[in-house]
Amino acid sequence: MGFFETFVAWRLLRGVRRQKGFISLSTVISTAGVAVGVMALLVVIGVMTGFDQDLKRKILSVNAHVILTKPGANLADDDSLARELLKIPQVVSASPFIFTQVMFSAPGNISGGVLRGVDLATIKQGGPRGLTVQQGDFADLADASPDDPPRVAIGNEMAKNLNLRVGDYLNIISPLGSLTPMGRMPRMKPFRVTAVFHTGMYEFDSNLVFASIPRVQEFLGLGNRVTGLELQVQDLYAADRVAAALEAKLGPTFLVKDWMRMNRSLFAALKLEKVAMFIILTLIILVAAFGIASTLFMMVMKKTREIAILKSMGATRNSIMQIFIVNGLTIGVIGTSLGLVLGLTLAALLRRYEFIKLPRDVYYISTLPVQIQLMDVFMIIGAALVISFVATLYPSWQAARLDPVEAIRYE
Repeated sequence: MGFFETFVAWRLLRGVRRQKGFISLSTVISTAGVAVGVMALLVVIGVMTGFDQDLKRKILSVNAHVILTKPGANLADDDSLARELLKIPQVVSASPFIFTQVMFSAPGNISGGVLRGVDLATIKQGGPRGLTVQQGDFADLADASPDDPPRVAIGNEMAKNLNLRVGDYLNIISPLGSLTPMGRMPRMKPFRVTAVFHTGMYEFDSNLVFASIPRVQEFLGLGNRVTGLELQVQDLYAADRVAAALEAKLGPTFLVKDWMRMNRSLFAALKLEKVAMFIILTLIILVAAFGIASTLFMMVMKKTREIAILKSMGATRNSIMQIFIVNGLTIGVIGTSLGLVLGLTLAALLRRYEFIKLPRDVYYISTLPVQIQLMDVFMIIGAALVISFVATLYPSWQAARLDPVEAIRYE
């Protein structure tokens, strides 16, 4: 596309802007339509990406990258197995854990949830990464003497629901009790709340309780056995390959699950929803593209004499077509640029001020997360410009095939 085509296109566009009428209004509407479409796409895709990333971060703040268990049994010699697993490339740590379903009872309140035993090293470092301790000290879980009640850390939502504070006592009931002549009797024991944590995910904050592995083993009568091992790997997105290597090494005796497999349906639904929203919101830009096409059609009708004069002076069909393509693309570029600025501004405001609140028991999170990825921005810009370009082709072709003799016959 040469200087001549670009110069004439800008002259025509500048002339259209000076006019008062339908063409000028339709140009503004077409530009605004592209801008709104790009802005909506950018914000919605940013929210979907932010929701996906925030959910991953919060799930991994409590759960390990890879979990190794023994179906139908507990692990007894976990220390030697952990040392063996640390020899595998990518594995950076292997920690024992206990996981069991229990009931929680406080004066006037009762609820179900999960009791999770963590090793002393994790306790001393302040608990699993990603936890925010709001009250008390997570490290106090390891300081109780054998004669004192075991200590636990509970989520802030559970503390609110059961009306508990640091220093209060919480009865924990396990259905995996002792076998007696009267049948299996549940175990019940009082635990002392020494810390209240916050993960930002309602599911964890309302149902999860941490205690030290020795005290949970004592409560459940497990001896020196644990539920399994939690593995952390160097690259969390390589967890599936590490899990496959572990399955090949250990055989069918052990069950190995990575975080992607355990949450596959959730993240697959989020990805599908993101693609669907991209397609649906792209229709806004498609509607604006019809506005671009109608504007160019009106421009061709309005500038029939000018087109005829250009062709009679030697302008080729290809040059005329390029002139109107430049006109349509200019509308698309201006609309895309405006939508990009508005979308990034709105996304920054949402991320900074968090003025949209969500019900945590429905959406897992309390605020609307926004994360703009460079690849998403490029895809949105590319989609907007391609649609704008396609919208210019037919009107430009109509202008190019205009017969100059017919055009100026009645002038």
